[in-house]
Amino acid sequence: MSDFAPIDAKARASFARQTMMQTMGAELIETAPGRCVIRAAIAPHLRQQHGAAHAGLAFTIGDSAAGYAALTLMPEDSDVMTVEMKINLLSPAVGEALEAVGQVVRAGRRLTVVSAEVFALTGDKRKSIALLQGTMIPVAPS
Repeated sequence: MSDFAPIDAKARASFARQTMMQTMGAELIETAPGRCVIRAAIAPHLRQQHGAAHAGLAFTIGDSAAGYAALTLMPEDSDVMTVEMKINLLSPAVGEALEAVGQVVRAGRRLTVVSAEVFALTGDKRKSIALLQGTMIPVAPS
């Protein structure tokens, strides 16, 4: 068992408790120190009026991917919450699925600055459709 395995297990257990992720059909694909990947199919109930994935899907999985990336570097006895998050939508989210890659930009003593890039996936093609940047804070587990 690697030293990272307990942190990965903690992130996966936390992710499993997120009913919003379940509603969106999102999956936690990967965690690594300071990194997390989340993917969700662009299901019919997650589209906006033009047929593309709703920006809310991109924001939600981007926020969670960035948050879990931060959690991987936080103290073992803490959980994570978003302090603030912004999104730049770059292109319509057209494809089969969205994938958010969250990363820690800087882990401070109290606040962690994070980013996420969201991609639209079609077959083996990836198109960047959104960039997020925000701040995370450790909190006591609920």
